[in-house]
Amino acid sequence: MPRRHIRVTGAAEAPLRAALRALRTELGVPDGFPAGVLAEAEAAAKAPRLPGQDATDLPMFTIDPPASTDLDQAMHLARRAGGGYRVHYAIADVAAFITPGGALDAEAHRRVLTLYFPDGKSPLHPAVLSEGAASLLPGEPRPALLWRIDLDAEGRRVATDVRRALVRSRAKLDYAGVQRRIDAGVAEEPLALLREIGTLRERLEGERGGISLNVPEQEIIERDHTYSLAYRAPLPADGWNAQISLLTGMAAADLMTAAGTGILRTLPTAPDGAVARLRRSAQALGVDWPHHVSYADVVRSLDPTEPRHAAFLQECTTLLRGAGYTVFTDGDVPIPAMHAAVADEYTHCTAPLRRLVDRYAGELCVAAVAGHEPPEWVRAALAVLPAEMASGARRAGTVERESVDIVEAALLSGRIGELFDAYVIDVKEREPAVGTVHLERPAVVARIEGGAETRLPLGEWLRVRLTQADPGRSKVLFAPA
Repeated sequence: MPRRHIRVTGAAEAPLRAALRALRTELGVPDGFPAGVLAEAEAAAKAPRLPGQDATDLPMFTIDPPASTDLDQAMHLARRAGGGYRVHYAIADVAAFITPGGALDAEAHRRVLTLYFPDGKSPLHPAVLSEGAASLLPGEPRPALLWRIDLDAEGRRVATDVRRALVRSRAKLDYAGVQRRIDAGVAEEPLALLREIGTLRERLEGERGGISLNVPEQEIIERDHTYSLAYRAPLPADGWNAQISLLTGMAAADLMTAAGTGILRTLPTAPDGAVARLRRSAQALGVDWPHHVSYADVVRSLDPTEPRHAAFLQECTTLLRGAGYTVFTDGDVPIPAMHAAVADEYTHCTAPLRRLVDRYAGELCVAAVAGHEPPEWVRAALAVLPAEMASGARRAGTVERESVDIVEAALLSGRIGELFDAYVIDVKEREPAVGTVHLERPAVVARIEGGAETRLPLGEWLRVRLTQADPGRSKVLFAPA
């Protein structure tokens, strides 16, 4: 679970750009693709391996941030005769373009994940594929893995199918627009059903003890050639859309465990000590958490637009550490193999344009439904995939943490000595003068250090002074005023 997200919309300060370039160099992030990889991608874009089934009659749509062009998923939602729902979920068929063992394949294994920087990205695949021929762009026929998942009237899964098909999205939608149309009652049924199905799936998530964290995003806002940081709370539509992806990931895990070969996304249950510490943070932040109420229930009761709740949600991400991938073959399914936040068996399979493992999970599921053995190139890669994904995730985590630090420092670099109001959201147990503060305006989460006799007031407002902010050289640092 990422600590926090951030987007830049045009900030052109030279120190910020220079610091981000230095970060790319330090992490060895490739500046482009080798000529051989680009040539192979261009050829694949012109001649993909097309499926035999044509499902372009399904009026599918995508939901992504407005500027996104690497579109992994498209959906169509409908009611079933006799009750319940049918979810069609198309996932970009990256394997239709990539030859196992080729230059594209090797480069994808080197990159593992698309890396997102505030001023751009380093993609998993060349743009001619990830933002072109393989992306589920509107109006374009595309090869896809087409999931068909039937639900009963309460949203429970009753049937699953996945196979290769040609699909065509009709519309590229964004979260804010979807929310407006649904709230206004003007969304046509395939889109209007997103709230109905998403709400049912959220209810089932609560029943099984799962949890989805609606952590506010940091955004950089440009006004009159100046820049400020603000928080964006996730919309309900974000959560409903995420439930379709979670539904598919759980369905995929069931297919793989039934077939006896697969790769699961796993997360251990948080240790009691971590939960106890989180309870102390809740008390300090004024978040009501009665002892008889579960962690999942208290999180679902929070409003991410309320500053104290937003601060607590940031702290909640500490319970989601330790996620990894678990491979099994020849029926040797690990026990347990749960994802603690999903509260079920689960896998990553819905973002193959941006995440390496999803291409392999998709192939395993198609083979399982067809009753075939997985392709040899899939089986041969399974043993090394967990280590590759772990390495890629570490690098992505570093990109995220360091990028946020750089942007915060760039936007505060001219304000050394100024005073701000902040919540103290964390205090080190053995160093009560050291902790973390959460500023409401600007939207900054940063370190604070007091003098030797200081005891930071956990969960309370505190007037703080900015003492350090130099992009690329020193992270943001505050001191009690």
